[in-house]
Amino acid sequence: MRWPAEWEPHQAVWIGFPGDPAEWPVGLVEAQHEVAAFANAVADQGAGESVILVCRTTADADMARTLVEAGVDIIVEPFGDIWLRDSAPIVVTGPEGLVGQNFGFNGWGDKYAMAGDQDIGERLAKRFDLPVSQQDWILEGGAIDGDGTGRLITTAQCVLNANRNHGLSKEQAAAKLHAALATDNICWLGDGLMADHTDGHVDNLARFVAPGIAVIPKAEAVDDPNAAIFDDAAKRAQSAGLQVTRLPSPGLYKIDGEVAPASYMNFYIGNTIVAVPQYGAANDANAVHQIAALFPDRKVIGLSSEALLRGGGSFHCISQQIPLVP
Repeated sequence: MRWPAEWEPHQAVWIGFPGDPAEWPVGLVEAQHEVAAFANAVADQGAGESVILVCRTTADADMARTLVEAGVDIIVEPFGDIWLRDSAPIVVTGPEGLVGQNFGFNGWGDKYAMAGDQDIGERLAKRFDLPVSQQDWILEGGAIDGDGTGRLITTAQCVLNANRNHGLSKEQAAAKLHAALATDNICWLGDGLMADHTDGHVDNLARFVAPGIAVIPKAEAVDDPNAAIFDDAAKRAQSAGLQVTRLPSPGLYKIDGEVAPASYMNFYIGNTIVAVPQYGAANDANAVHQIAALFPDRKVIGLSSEALLRGGGSFHCISQQIPLVP
């Protein structure tokens, strides 16, 4: 069994489409347009992977059809919110093909429990004829990142949080991760970004871009609320034997006067493109330029994610890839 890295070939990707006005009282239309632009970019006019846009209702699906290109598939499966990175299965390769590792989900520590999120993973796997291995503990896909060689990076703040698996030790978590994802080398970071309602998902803080190579932001402004968190993460990653490349941070970013967890680390690596969140921040273009240097075989594009961030995440959060069968 192996958990392929995100830059390895995909046969498809699930992407969540926003539609619930109760969850998006401000910026719903803008968020829908951002998701559609992302889906179109990943499909890349048929040159990328198969894009499956998952909608809660037929009305949401009808709206989605007006925004996406013909090559984007649209399905209806009820869910609570769009963050399929966390509620969809993590797909691994095994001796007999693909297997969906379906973890427990409790609404990010019982903070946002919504109908449909607990079983959307099993339903998606079943719909696409993926065998499911049901895991007996809670884990969100955004809490971990892997490099395809058995290395994994995560934060203790999230994975060891008592609101997920009370009393779970680092050693127990490592054993469970090894059993589910065949990981044998875990880099434990400390805390995630300030104001991150996921309790510190690593996909806002540190991402693998090649085997053994991770990218982590570096604060450039004195008022960046995550400066110490970035530096601590870089030190821990280097101490764990990873090669670390520092990338720009959006800096202090507020929504309605409150600090928001804006991060360029929430990029998505598709078959032909890398989609980098953009926030109207000074470092937007610089982040795209520096990430492009890391992926010379792909088109690296910046796409607006300001409305999505209002909902709590960005492109990596709303997507979950299905690897190509080796």
